[in-house]
Amino acid sequence: MNGKDNSGRIFYTDPPKKPIGKKTVRVAVLVIVLLALFTVISTCWYTVDEKQQAVVTTFGKVTDVTDAGMHFKLPFGIQQVHKVNVNVYQKIELGYTTDYTSDSVYQTIEKESKMITGDYNIVNVDFFVEYKVSDPVKYLYNSRQPVSILKNLIQSQIRAVVGSATVDQVLTDGKTDIQIRVKELVSEILETYDIGLILTDIKIQDAEPPTQSVIEAFKQVETAKQGAETAINQAKAYSNSKLPQAEAEADQLIQNAEYLKQNRINEAVKQVARFNAMYDEYSKDPEITRIRMYYEMIEETLPGVVLYVDVSDTTTEKLLPLDDFVSSK
Repeated sequence: MNGKDNSGRIFYTDPPKKPIGKKTVRVAVLVIVLLALFTVISTCWYTVDEKQQAVVTTFGKVTDVTDAGMHFKLPFGIQQVHKVNVNVYQKIELGYTTDYTSDSVYQTIEKESKMITGDYNIVNVDFFVEYKVSDPVKYLYNSRQPVSILKNLIQSQIRAVVGSATVDQVLTDGKTDIQIRVKELVSEILETYDIGLILTDIKIQDAEPPTQSVIEAFKQVETAKQGAETAINQAKAYSNSKLPQAEAEADQLIQNAEYLKQNRINEAVKQVARFNAMYDEYSKDPEITRIRMYYEMIEETLPGVVLYVDVSDTTTEKLLPLDDFVSSK
């Protein structure tokens, strides 16, 4: 600001402004260009972690699928990158939810868990499901909400399988079979839908009747079954402990029988050999052999008896027995 004093002299209250130099303008333009260039370059690179795959689109059309690492893309929205978790098992909870932000962690969802069995009983069944992305392109573009489709598909197949089973199978010994059947049905239909998802596992988290009295009854049934299995296992263990002993005794009896059998065979062979030898002797001199056989028979029949043979042909009277007379001498 300037003016005049009383004497007519001009005075200045502010210093005169200097014109902006060309050098300053150039520096400013250079800074702006560098910032713009840095911004453009920073948008030309993207990174993908080990759990992901990236689907690259050029003007809205899929042109590439990249794996983990750093990759280049065209800037200004010409190419866009959509990252998908493909190496991560994701979960779906059916019939319940685990809310760790509230006091009640496990919360039941009855509209999902309540079902009717094939024998017209009502049960509450909760399922835990694991799935993963098998094809990121199909996952992004073959359907609008692939996870919702998968969840609805699983629910429909669960109700179909549970509706064909008995209440005993659902609550006790048929859970494994139900899980296998549901997984097979869902996997088969997913191949037809082709939404880029695969079912990796499905398990019954909980299964129980809707009333407490029925729950107690089934618990008693389960306890009884476990007791029966325990008794059967104990009986098998006892049988396994006694069976070797019985087999050993049977083997001993068989060996004894074989021994007796062989002895009898050997004895029979000896008797046959003795008979053959005696027959040979008999053939040579039948009279002497007959007398010897007679004496041997008397000796065997009357053991300990003293035998006197009188070979004389006199008519002298004999006094028998002669033991007392002989021993008195």
